[in-house]
Amino acid sequence: MTAVEKIIAPGPPTTLMRAHAELVRIRPGLDASSSAWLAYYQRSVALYEQIAKIDPGHELEARYWAQREKTRAANIAARIRAQAPSE
Repeated sequence: MTAVEKIIAPGPPTTLMRAHAELVRIRPGLDASSSAWLAYYQRSVALYEQIAKIDPGHELEARYWAQREKTRAANIAARIRAQAPSE
Protein backbone atom coordinates (compact mmCIF):
# COMPACT_ATOMS: atom_id res chain seq x y z
CA MET A 1 0.00 0.00 0.00
CA THR A 2 1.42 3.39 -0.97
CA ALA A 3 1.51 6.38 1.36
CA VAL A 4 -1.32 8.01 -0.58
CA GLU A 5 -3.43 4.84 -0.44
CA LYS A 6 -2.92 4.71 3.34
CA ILE A 7 -4.17 8.29 3.67
CA ILE A 8 -7.30 7.73 1.56
CA ALA A 9 -8.02 4.18 2.70
CA PRO A 10 -11.75 3.44 3.17
CA GLY A 11 -13.39 3.48 6.56
CA PRO A 12 -13.19 5.97 9.40
CA PRO A 13 -9.79 7.56 10.02
CA THR A 14 -7.62 5.77 12.55
CA THR A 15 -4.55 8.01 12.38
CA LEU A 16 -3.99 11.72 12.66
CA MET A 17 -2.81 11.89 9.05
CA ARG A 18 -6.00 10.21 7.81
CA ALA A 19 -8.09 12.50 10.00
CA HIS A 20 -6.46 15.55 8.44
CA ALA A 21 -7.06 14.13 4.95
CA GLU A 22 -10.71 13.37 5.69
CA LEU A 23 -11.35 16.81 7.11
CA VAL A 24 -9.76 18.48 4.09
CA ARG A 25 -12.03 16.36 1.89
CA ILE A 26 -15.23 17.43 3.68
CA ARG A 27 -14.22 21.05 4.36
CA PRO A 28 -16.95 23.51 3.33
CA GLY A 29 -16.32 26.05 0.61
CA LEU A 30 -15.29 29.56 1.58
CA ASP A 31 -18.79 30.78 0.75
CA ALA A 32 -20.48 28.21 3.01
CA SER A 33 -22.92 29.36 5.67
CA SER A 34 -21.89 29.85 9.28
CA SER A 35 -23.99 26.84 10.24
CA ALA A 36 -22.10 24.68 7.72
CA TRP A 37 -18.79 25.83 9.19
CA LEU A 38 -20.06 25.23 12.72
CA ALA A 39 -21.05 21.67 11.82
CA TYR A 40 -17.65 21.13 10.18
CA TYR A 41 -15.72 22.33 13.23
CA GLN A 42 -17.90 20.27 15.58
CA ARG A 43 -17.19 17.22 13.40
CA SER A 44 -13.49 18.08 13.49
CA VAL A 45 -13.50 18.25 17.29
CA ALA A 46 -15.17 14.84 17.58
CA LEU A 47 -12.79 13.26 15.08
CA TYR A 48 -9.62 14.67 16.66
CA GLU A 49 -10.80 13.63 20.13
CA GLN A 50 -11.36 10.10 18.82
CA ILE A 51 -7.94 10.07 17.15
CA ALA A 52 -6.32 11.14 20.44
CA LYS A 53 -7.69 7.93 21.96
CA ILE A 54 -6.68 5.53 19.18
CA ASP A 55 -3.43 6.98 17.74
CA PRO A 56 -1.22 7.06 20.84
CA GLY A 57 1.83 8.36 18.98
CA HIS A 58 -0.12 11.48 18.08
CA GLU A 59 -2.32 11.90 21.16
CA LEU A 60 -1.00 15.32 22.18
CA GLU A 61 -1.09 16.68 18.66
CA ALA A 62 -4.64 15.38 18.15
CA ARG A 63 -5.68 17.01 21.43
CA TYR A 64 -4.14 20.29 20.23
CA TRP A 65 -6.17 20.10 16.99
CA ALA A 66 -9.34 19.23 18.91
CA GLN A 67 -8.90 22.28 21.16
CA ARG A 68 -8.11 24.51 18.18
CA GLU A 69 -11.25 23.40 16.35
CA LYS A 70 -13.32 23.71 19.55
CA THR A 71 -12.26 27.35 19.82
CA ARG A 72 -13.20 27.99 16.19
CA ALA A 73 -16.59 26.32 16.72
CA ALA A 74 -17.23 28.44 19.81
CA ASN A 75 -16.37 31.63 17.91
CA ILE A 76 -18.74 30.74 15.08
CA ALA A 77 -21.51 29.77 17.50
CA ALA A 78 -21.12 33.14 19.24
CA ARG A 79 -21.29 34.93 15.89
CA ILE A 80 -24.47 33.02 14.98
CA ARG A 81 -26.05 33.92 18.35
CA ALA A 82 -25.09 37.58 17.88
CA GLN A 83 -26.75 37.65 14.46
CA ALA A 84 -29.95 35.97 15.66
CA PRO A 85 -32.94 38.29 16.02
CA SER A 86 -33.71 39.22 19.61
CA GLU A 87 -36.95 38.02 21.12
